[in-house]
Amino acid sequence: MHTVWKGAISFGLVHVPVKMFSATEDKDISLRMLHRPCGSPIAYVRRCPNCDVNAEWDDIVKGYEYDKGRFVLFEKDELEQLAGEKSKTIQILDFVDLKEIDPIYFQKTYYLSPDQAGGNAYNLLMQAMLESGRIGIAKISIRSKSSLAAIRVIGNCLAMETIFYPDEIRSIAQVPGLPEAVNVNDKELTMAKLLIEQLSTPFEPGKYTDDYRESMMDMINSKIAGEEIRVSPQQEQTNVIDLMSALQASLEAARAVPAPAGAAIDTGAAEKAKAEGKTPKPRKPRTTKKKETVS
Repeated sequence: MHTVWKGAISFGLVHVPVKMFSATEDKDISLRMLHRPCGSPIAYVRRCPNCDVNAEWDDIVKGYEYDKGRFVLFEKDELEQLAGEKSKTIQILDFVDLKEIDPIYFQKTYYLSPDQAGGNAYNLLMQAMLESGRIGIAKISIRSKSSLAAIRVIGNCLAMETIFYPDEIRSIAQVPGLPEAVNVNDKELTMAKLLIEQLSTPFEPGKYTDDYRESMMDMINSKIAGEEIRVSPQQEQTNVIDLMSALQASLEAARAVPAPAGAAIDTGAAEKAKAEGKTPKPRKPRTTKKKETVS
């Protein structure tokens, strides 16, 4: 793994030297823009429209547009001075319960490993967090950007999740078209809960795959091999207007897939309930008693 940051975790007067590694990788397939007549990649040039010249990196400076067409400029050393020593420290401010943080706050995950002679302090912090059931809320500066972060334990490793500041989270009040009151049909609600129960299973991340990426790689390999590409037409999707019918059809489709023991539905009872306008109930698993043998 490539080290993306080196510094220390700070809590109280304790400093834990650490190295940071990205915990995730982007596996999106990157496509280049090509010039169709000759097939050459398109070049994106840094060009100044005022001077009508290509701009070299040494002639480029960062600036903030405070008014239309008016900027204040910042030199590299000014930005570095603004970050200061904080750019090398993950400063834990508080310890909280992970369940108190809504997932909307999380951004990106990093792994932290002990650096230099920081193994003892690293293990101490990790074990203390495990036994207390708490995670650390910290501040960190990465690439001149200040972020909040959550320090937690994954296996035998400290991990850091960068999280948004509260003012970066948009209020749900800004979302148009939300219902003012939630009113649902009791029968439909029971059916929907039954469908959720039918589709419930332990989380197994390994069974989820990126179908688009796999199909894209198959197409790329076929094109490299010179094979003819044929795209199958998509089947038209049937829109079910009646919500109850959609729920019933979904349950029937779910029943066609083998379900865990105890989650089966009595199909005979379901058809009878459907005819009577009632909601089918899950069937209790059958138990067979062993016959006692007399010796």
